[in-house]
Amino acid sequence: MEGTGMINGTPVRQESRKLWQYLSSISACLLVVGIGTALAWTSPVLPQLEKETSFMIVTQDQGSWVSSLLALGAIAGALPSGTMADRLGRKKSLLLLAAPFLLSWLIILVSSSVVLLYIARFIVGLGVGAGCVLGPTYISEISEVSIRGTLGAMFQLFLTVGIFLAFVLGSFLSYTWFAIICALVIVAFGGTFFFMPESPVWLVGKMMKQEATEALHVLRGDDYDPGEELKEMQKAADDSLDRQTSFLDMLKSPVERKAMIASFGMMFFQQASGVNAVIFYTVMIFEAAGSSLPPALSSILVALVQLVMSGVAALIVDRAGRKPLLMISTAVMSVSLIALGYYFRQKDSGSDVGSLGWLPLTSLIVFMVAFSVGLGPVPWMLMGELFSAETKAVASSVAVTLNWFMVFVVTKMFPTMNEQLGIGVTFWIFAVVMAGATAFTQFLVPETKGKTYPEILIVLQGQRNSMRPIP
Repeated sequence: MEGTGMINGTPVRQESRKLWQYLSSISACLLVVGIGTALAWTSPVLPQLEKETSFMIVTQDQGSWVSSLLALGAIAGALPSGTMADRLGRKKSLLLLAAPFLLSWLIILVSSSVVLLYIARFIVGLGVGAGCVLGPTYISEISEVSIRGTLGAMFQLFLTVGIFLAFVLGSFLSYTWFAIICALVIVAFGGTFFFMPESPVWLVGKMMKQEATEALHVLRGDDYDPGEELKEMQKAADDSLDRQTSFLDMLKSPVERKAMIASFGMMFFQQASGVNAVIFYTVMIFEAAGSSLPPALSSILVALVQLVMSGVAALIVDRAGRKPLLMISTAVMSVSLIALGYYFRQKDSGSDVGSLGWLPLTSLIVFMVAFSVGLGPVPWMLMGELFSAETKAVASSVAVTLNWFMVFVVTKMFPTMNEQLGIGVTFWIFAVVMAGATAFTQFLVPETKGKTYPEILIVLQGQRNSMRPIP
């Protein structure tokens, strides 16, 4: 929907410019690049620090805490970020997140002990968790329906850009220069996002109609008449005045419960897919396939696959729809995990797997492609689309907290599962989870493609026949 007016009771499409919607989303996503570099920083750096020649020797156990403390920080950062966004606004809150990132990289630059690394990783985790809440919220609120999916997919795309950047830079830069470049990414975010507009949805909710009008003129163009869109925003804001936004109050609402089940469920499945476990075993899978590629190059190639396919997802999500992408993604991931589990089960049992050397590498690539076009980006979009303006921040905080809690649980449990059950059975368990995700999507996730929030609300209320799709 480019914006609609009414002539003789007939909806008329109103053309608008998209440039500033793209610019604002890209600028916000520079912070997401920073999230990606923070996530992937340990992959190239920890092997260097674990060497006896390192200036700061880190044991394997200490290294696992350096990695996992970010997830704990993200849990702590996600919960209060929704309240902060509602009080200060989406823009100010996002700009404030530059502080924990820059502080973390500064501590890493001057670190001479593992304890300082622990502190730095927890601090950056605070920014990562809050950024995962505020980024999708801001993007969904500045976007028109016609391009909301594409802009929403930028979150996962720029996350993979950050991961890819970290793998590449970490392979040839020194410890110090690697941290400096990562910090400069955050500086670039702050320097550009300062000039971007505030969310018009938040401004309307705060009775700042003039500011909301100005923001829409920037985002839609000077020739765009924001009157109809402002009316919709105002109606949604008025409807929410008498409604509480606490999590417990949301649980009492059947509509909000349906939205939470769909959003939280896909956040759970995103991490319960074992994607981090598969990435963790990337080097071993390459070796099992008989590849002579260096470990660093193997990781870069997998990150490149993720990056390319996340870009593809951004191009097709507004055409294919959310549900089809999720169902195809989870089903293909399930088959890939079954194949991976079969290979390692045969290998561990002593069977000759010489003729199956192609299987693990092929399965890994198919798994990452499937994840990147569906289960990777779509849960972040649903988080921004399924909730009303007054519940979005609270619901997003809980969704992101659940996501990072699952990151921590799966990362910590995977080595134990592998040791007790074997890697083959472990992958099969993830495959069953993905089959469950396919069924979950079919029955419990509404299609949000091309729909405004009032129309999504009708779907959540179960009045499917009255649904009018937006072309």
